[in-house]
Amino acid sequence: MSIFLKSKSRISYYDSAEKTTAYELGCMLSDLMKEQVLLNKTIIFLCIGSDRATGDCLGPIIGYKLSKYKKIQNYYVYGTLAEPVHAKNLKDTIEMIYQTHEDAFIIAIDASLGKSNHIGYITLGEGPLKPGAGVDKDLPEVGDIFITGIVNFSGLLDNMLLQTTRLNVVMSMADQICLAINYSISRLKALTVQSS
Repeated sequence: MSIFLKSKSRISYYDSAEKTTAYELGCMLSDLMKEQVLLNKTIIFLCIGSDRATGDCLGPIIGYKLSKYKKIQNYYVYGTLAEPVHAKNLKDTIEMIYQTHEDAFIIAIDASLGKSNHIGYITLGEGPLKPGAGVDKDLPEVGDIFITGIVNFSGLLDNMLLQTTRLNVVMSMADQICLAINYSISRLKALTVQSS
């Protein structure tokens, strides 16, 4: 099984190489989002990263893929390949989201660095994401739920590691995360139809 839980901070890990990852991640994500959807909150997918470094483009690739899906009421995507949300515009984007969507429930998505044996793993957790922490950037925390993809190991010269990350690792995780999000939205749509 690809899930293991870090009990204190309620973080689930999913191996993107396993066939059941999208289903398992989608089920857990829909469980975390269920109450917010039933409260009719606006769901925001905030996909953070830059398209200028392979290791940091996970968020924009996911945003690009999600923006191609059929538009769904009360779901919005910020951060795509065409309009990335990165260190220079993150604070302004967060402010704009809360001004535009008073009832925003934000799912923050970003690449991360970790242990070498965790490369290719996807994490899902409750609470805010701290973007830029892996490369010593001081950026605002954001999100009610976070999804990260561990794209490379953390060590010396972390910025260089983001430049040399294999695109296949990023794309595999982006595919799994997008499938999981699509599945969770389908599950939640069925739930809201049943409860109406």
